[in-house]
Parts: sequence; structure tokens; C-alpha cells
Amino acid sequence: MPRATPPLVAHIVHSLDYGGLENGLVNLINGLETAVARHTVICMTRATDFRQRIRRPDVTVHELHKQPGKDPAAYLRLWRLLRTLRPTVVHTRNAGVIDCQPVARLAGVPVGIHGLHGWDVDDLHGTSPRRRRLRRACDPFIHQYVAVSQQMARWLAETDGVTPGRITHICNGVDIERFRPAATPPARFVVGTVARLQAVKDQQALLRAVALLLQRQPGLRDRLQLRLVGDGPERPALERLVGELGIGDVTALPGFRDDVPAELQGLSVFTLPSLNEGISNTILEAMACGVPVVATGVGGNPELVADGETGFLIPVQDAATLAERLGRYAADPALLAAHRTAARRRAEQHFSIPRMLADYAGLYQRLTAVKAAA
Repeated sequence: MPRATPPLVAHIVHSLDYGGLENGLVNLINGLETAVARHTVICMTRATDFRQRIRRPDVTVHELHKQPGKDPAAYLRLWRLLRTLRPTVVHTRNAGVIDCQPVARLAGVPVGIHGLHGWDVDDLHGTSPRRRRLRRACDPFIHQYVAVSQQMARWLAETDGVTPGRITHICNGVDIERFRPAATPPARFVVGTVARLQAVKDQQALLRAVALLLQRQPGLRDRLQLRLVGDGPERPALERLVGELGIGDVTALPGFRDDVPAELQGLSVFTLPSLNEGISNTILEAMACGVPVVATGVGGNPELVADGETGFLIPVQDAATLAERLGRYAADPALLAAHRTAARRRAEQHFSIPRMLADYAGLYQRLTAVKAAA
């Protein structure tokens, strides 16, 4: 008997650009066995050169060039494309494309999956009445939700009343071969973060913490370095704050960098003082590189960082506590070394890409089998 053609999964995203959601999508496409699924990516707006990270030659990427605000023509283009592609599954990700699920049903797509990967800058805790109405309107067209953190899964059940049986928790995985510890730790005390420069990431708290740390430990100035890797709308404000705090001599804002493993390997401590998070890929990548993490105890961060073992969890917008935790590491090389080892071990044991791929394979196979039998 000829082997059945694997189902086609159409992944719909707002754009295919550099980011945690997109990185997780590419890891899934590149790693999932070809016998499990075929893939196509539909960008409601555009795709950047990030698309080149997709290694499978059979994967197509489509751009619909949706305009800001209401653009009914973009949804008509989506309907026509889905009618042409005939996917078995449409997998949307985050609030910006959840309204593509009704279009997919009208186009005859049998299975609808919606993923929750993080919080929107303008709705950090998912409380917007408008967004809530939109989620409820789209809910009948969604067979299964995927939450990247247990906290998001609980929120979905408690806030929107989705039954637990329709919610699957699948944490992102990290490539522990690409992200691995440096041969030797950095000689200086290098504190840094890798993230888009936007208000939700609250890099200002990190700048204030470093300024406080140098006030408390002036002798640390000769060996401390601070790196804020990334770009975004907050850059001018961050540059101004660096000057106001008088820490320009120890601070670098190198902008966007494509060599993220090397950047992380060059850190002594990774920080992420976000106001909220889904699951942070850069926390996972830092841990895989054997770098302790100091992060706010929000969203999925407590599911990744073992407080006091692989790093520290701190309150939101608390520069003083962040400075104190960084000071601990600066003053105690043995603590830093112990947390480095524990961080790498935790990434290897709990957050590997093969585990993530197995979870998604099981999800796709289960849902397509149910629809095939119906």
C-alpha cells in the first residue's frame, strides 16, 4: 500500500521576523519529521530574511501584505490562498491572527489550532474587553489551544472559560547543541540581555540597577560590562537614560545581532526584567549556554528559572533587588559557577527541542486522526 501523504499544516503569523515566536516556529518546522506533517507559512503582513532559517526546501512562505487597521481584502486573499493550498490544519499564533480561524473554517480547513505564545504590549495581562470579545467570537472555530506556559493555560481556562481538555501545554524547546556553554567563562563581569528594545521588556530597570550596583560597589566599575542586545522603539529613551545615569563607560547597545549564541556565551549573567512574559526563548537559550538568569517572576519565567538554583526571580520594576542579585554574583564566583552548571543541566533535562517536537507531533496526529474518523 502506498504511504499516505502527511497532512499540510498552514502556520499563520502576523509576520515572519526575528523574535521568540518565530524562532519557535522555525525550530518546529525544521525539526518535525517529514512523515508527521508538511508545512506552509502564511504571513498576514510580510516575511523578512528570517525566512532563510527554514531549512526544509518543501516549505512555502506566503505574504498577504495586510495593511494596518481593518483590511478586509487581506482576509479575502487569505480565504483564496487556503482554498488553493487545502491544508488539513490551520495553526494561528497569538492574538493578532486569531481572527483568521473563522476564515479558515469558511475555506473548508478541517482543524483549527490557536497558540498563545506571549502577551501583547497593549494588553499585558489579557484583560482588554475588545480582545476578550474577539477571542470569544473566534472560539467556536478553534478545536485546540496550545499554551507555551502553564500560567497561560490557567489564564485561558479561568479568564475565557475554555475547558481544560481543549488546552494543551507545550513549552518551547532550545537547541542545546547550538546554544552551549563557552569553553571558558568571560574574564570580566558581563551583565546583559537579548531582547527587542520595547517598554514591555523594561530594560530601563536594568540600567537603573547597574547604576545602583556601581554606587554600592564603586570598585566594580573596572571589571563590569553591560550589554543590551537588540533594537526597537525604546532605543532613544534607553540611550538618554544611560547618559543621565552616568554609565556610558560600561554600557553597550550594539543593536540587533544575528550571533546570539556568541552573545550569550560572553555573558556572566543574563537578565530579563520584563513586565510580563509568555515563555522566553532567550531565557532558555541563556540557560543552555550555562548562564545564570535574573528575571522578573512573571508569566512563564518561574517555570524556567529555578529561583536560587539556576538564577533569581525578582519583582517587576524593582531595580534595587535586581542590583542586589547582580551584586551577589559579582561578589561570589563560587555561586556564579554553581548556577552556571545548574542552568545548563536544567535546559538539557527539561527544555530540549526533541521533547517539544514529540509534543507537537502527538497533537497534530491526534487532531487529524479525530477529523479523519469523523
